Parts: sequence; structure tokens; C-alpha cells
Amino acid sequence: MMATIKIPYAKGFMEANIPDGQLLAVLQSKAHAYRPSAGEEELVQQALEEPIASLRLRELAKGKRKIVIIASDHTRPVPSKIIAPLMLREIRAGNPDAEITFLIATGFHRATSKAELIEKFGEEIVNTEQIVMHDCLDLKNMVNIGVLPSGGQIVINKLAMEADLLVSEGFIEPHFFAGFSGGRKSVLPGIVSEVTVLANHCAKFIASDKARAGILEGNPLHVDMLYAAQQAKLAFIVNVAIDAEKKIIRAFAGDPVAAHAEGCAFVGELASVQAVPADIVITSNGGYPLDQNLYQAVKGMSAAEATVRQGGVIIICAACNDGHGGEAFYNWFTEASGRPEKVMEKIMRIESDRTIADQWEAQILARIQLKAQVIVVTDQCDPALVENMNMKVAATLTEAVRMAQGIVGEQATFTVVPDGVSVIVRD
Repeated sequence: MMATIKIPYAKGFMEANIPDGQLLAVLQSKAHAYRPSAGEEELVQQALEEPIASLRLRELAKGKRKIVIIASDHTRPVPSKIIAPLMLREIRAGNPDAEITFLIATGFHRATSKAELIEKFGEEIVNTEQIVMHDCLDLKNMVNIGVLPSGGQIVINKLAMEADLLVSEGFIEPHFFAGFSGGRKSVLPGIVSEVTVLANHCAKFIASDKARAGILEGNPLHVDMLYAAQQAKLAFIVNVAIDAEKKIIRAFAGDPVAAHAEGCAFVGELASVQAVPADIVITSNGGYPLDQNLYQAVKGMSAAEATVRQGGVIIICAACNDGHGGEAFYNWFTEASGRPEKVMEKIMRIESDRTIADQWEAQILARIQLKAQVIVVTDQCDPALVENMNMKVAATLTEAVRMAQGIVGEQATFTVVPDGVSVIVRD
């Protein structure tokens, strides 16, 4: 007998058949089966009306002239079409004359295109509201506000610091080195300079055993991020939890620390799964928009890393229609002839104050490759890009399964993690 597995890919799915006797487990977040208590808009509205450890946003907005809303970029499936209009209505209920600006938290990513903004917010907001794109390299629009606990400089977008009220929207999911997304991450790395991102994403921090999905306590990256958000005076957040369909299942609004902590507890409970070690692990980045490039695909791979046997194979379905996602990230492997041990050795010699762009992503990918062979399933990316980074490429999931069995044997065992970014795989 064969089991048919269905893996998110781009805006659809890929399928393959696995022998029943060789399929050990399918690890999925309980969020995908969670039944929300209300509709999406109602959930967000309820959160805004009953904020956690905070006054309502409309009260905070009173008397504030410049209000900045930090919003996620095109790489995050934040349902801003629902969240943003409700936040705008709430702010204007308390202050109809406020000058509101959306600041897109690109972090270290490329700028979000107008088409992507429209898909994210809808045409009305894009055409009628003030939207500014953060650029981590544009130092003339930055200001230095202090020093991180790690010693790095906090250089942040001026718009945020000139705001009379700084708020953010986002979503909470497991994050492969920051513990969870959302909350403080809107500030660091969202709207800070390259200098600040590099200091926070140093090799020593990434190598920490606390820098893993689902871990906040003792996570050195989280400590820095939290401090930066506090120094930036982030006053209020609206964060949501979503299911596999990218639909809102809970909303958390209010104090940036307390609301985020409550959201992380909820997501952590739903997302935690027990590792089931296997020779071959099949996963994804949950499809669009997180599977647009190889850089982001490392997140899904890290979930598979937690349950693949040493010397096994990780298969990740990721469209990667946007290519490698970062020239510096790509070059780490091309300059090392694709050898992960060489990449890792070079990165671990770099001092914390000498961090190089995208070395953290290369460090994690090298760590994964030192444990398992990676096969990327894509029919939308140049195969040479994948192969130059020491990974194999297949056009279909069925082809990838055959390739993997060719590496570890026909009787190899399988664990499937359909959406790698939605789970916390615990030992």
C-alpha cells in the first residue's frame, strides 16, 4: 500500500506516493486543525478592543501627531488586508487628524514592489495611505540610539524615532533562530541598519543551542531584539496566529512584550511536535510567499534537520522563483566550491563585530548540509543556482523521492513535515 503525501508549493501543492511501511510519521502543527472562535476580522477587532496590558490603541493615539505602523514585507504571509484597515480605523477613532505612515520592515530583504504591496494591503490602502520602504543601507535616513546588550550599535530608521507613537502589525510563527517571529522582530531586524542586523546575527549567537525554533529564554538574538524594540519605544502591537491556509485563528494586541509572550505561548503549544528520526525527511516552507527563494527555504530545512538522521536526505519543496534570495548568501557557497565544512570553518572564525552580510543563513545551511544531503524540488528556479550551493535539484516531488532513495536505499524510512515553518520539532 502507498500513502499519498501533499506538500505546499508556491500557490499549490506537490504530491508523491510513499510506501506505507516506510512512512514513520507526518508532523503537523495543531494550528492547521484549530477552530477559531470567530471570523478573521472579528478576532482582530476583539483583540483591539481588549488589548493585553495596554490601553486601547485609540487612547494611545490621542494627541499624537505622527504615528508610524511598522508592517511586514512581501516575504511574510501577514494578512495585512485584514489587520491594517482595522488598525487605521482604531487610530483614527482616537485621533482623526493623525499623520499615519506605514513603514515596511524589509530588514535585510529587497524592497517590496508595488504589485506586492497591493497584494498585501489591497489597492485602497496602497493608493490612499503613506507607505515608506525601509532600506537597511540608507544611512542618511537612520539614527543611532544606543548599544545592544551584545555590544552592537542600534542604528534605526529615523521615521520610527521621529514618531510620536510607534506601533506594529505582524504574525507569530516558530522562527529557526529567533525562537518566534513577531513582536520585537518588527524593529530588529525589521527597520534597523545593516550594522545592527550584522551585530545581532553574529556567528556566536547563531551557533548557540538556544538559537532555535520555539526558544526565547536565554536566546541571545531575542535578548538583543527585545532591547532594540524597547529603545525604539515600540508601544503597541497587533500580531496574529495563522493556519495552513494563512487564515487568522487568534489575534493578540497590546503591550509589545506581554501580547507577544501570550501569542508565543499559544503558537508554541499548537506548533510543538515530537521528532521522529528518519532517513528521508520531506518538508516545505509552507508555499507562497515564504518559498520564493533559497534564502527563505533554509527555514523549512531547519525543521527537517531536527528529525533527519545523520547522513540522511532532506527534500524541500520550494518554488524559489526569486532565485537564491541574496548574492552574499549565494557567494558563501560558490566561493567555497559548495563545501559546507569550508563555509562553516570560515564563518566560525569571524569575530562578532566583523559579521558579513547573510553569513547567518549560510551558517545554518552549512550546518544542515553537514548533517544531510539536501534536494530542492522546484520547476521555477535555475537548477545551476541550487547545485552551486551544494544541493541537488528535482523538478517533481516524485523525482526527488527516487533520488533520495538512490542515496540512502530503497528501504529508507520517511518522516514528512508538510509545513516546516509552522512547527517546532522537539527532541
